[in-house]
Amino acid sequence: MRRALIVGVPREIADGERRVALVPGAVAKLREHGVEVHVAAGAGAASGSGDAAYREAGATLQSDAAALLAADLVCKVQPPTPEECALLREGGSLVCVLQPYANLEIVKALAARRVTSFSLDLMPRITRAQSMDVLSAMSTLAGYESVLIAARGLAKLMPMMMTAAGTIKPARVLVLGAGVAGLQAIATARRLGAVVEAFDIRAAAKEQVESLGARFVEQEGAEDAEAAGGYAKEQTPEQLAAQRKLLSDHMAAADAVICTALVPGRRAPVLMSADQVKGMRPGSVVVDLAAEQGGNCELTRPGEVVDVDGVKVHGPVNLASDKAQDASAMYSRVLANYLTYLVEDGAIKLDFDDELVRDVVVTHEGAIVNEAVRTAAEG
Repeated sequence: MRRALIVGVPREIADGERRVALVPGAVAKLREHGVEVHVAAGAGAASGSGDAAYREAGATLQSDAAALLAADLVCKVQPPTPEECALLREGGSLVCVLQPYANLEIVKALAARRVTSFSLDLMPRITRAQSMDVLSAMSTLAGYESVLIAARGLAKLMPMMMTAAGTIKPARVLVLGAGVAGLQAIATARRLGAVVEAFDIRAAAKEQVESLGARFVEQEGAEDAEAAGGYAKEQTPEQLAAQRKLLSDHMAAADAVICTALVPGRRAPVLMSADQVKGMRPGSVVVDLAAEQGGNCELTRPGEVVDVDGVKVHGPVNLASDKAQDASAMYSRVLANYLTYLVEDGAIKLDFDDELVRDVVVTHEGAIVNEAVRTAAEG
């Protein structure tokens, strides 16, 4: 009789990380697929999942972090630290948001330990993978939170108000990038009563922006810059310069600019210069969701708030963790959907002809098997 696949869920140790990879509901789902789940005691406390709920779902509570990391398959949210890599079982498996391009030394360490690593942030954006798309799930939360940061930081109110002292005009919000995070930012700002404009280099974004009641800022004569999978293509310096020129007047008129533009595997494009920030009115805010990838704003500093002549530039990181309960539930659902796709008869089945495996696996049998990541590691 085959031994059950053991999944280990360690406590997240990255600074500020409050999420957990699997919530109790997902544990019960995995057990139906011949998986035995071991969870670190207290791992879900910050996200509203207590140890008793895990026990009721059939998980084994474990206090030995090293034993959890030595499981057949380790499930995490954040990439492993070098110390965690050293404790992973040689020949075992790991699934997390690895961010391989930003963690090439970790990728090399995983290959050296012959770990099969799955990076959920590389999941292709195709129809059959929608239920496994972790980036969309977390971007939804980040887009929502970005508007709340802007609303708290503004020197004025978001909605129009009719008061005894006169009419208060609504805030003007400009959203750069109309992907999942940008669209959620637009919807949230509109719900709060702001007048919203949005810019994106993908032609398909116009209809989506306008359907949410925002105005789409168009760049006349620009070609559609949508790449495979619905992501934006990397732009040339000339194209970026033209975009910044187009957006200058819109930035100067905005009370809040929310930046969400990303290119997979590349530094975030700089869409907002220092001079454009200085051209905004004192009391305005910039919220840069691309801070961890270098920032869409030239003055962004990850994890900090920079004051530029009364304009505050926010560089928030890991916003999804601020809403740990819903973020964990969403992450866990995505992860459980992927694991049940991979696991058959209590074992992980790898079919490298399947893009949901080929595109997501980074290391396997001692090598970096993802071609793009391998090229970056060798560069």
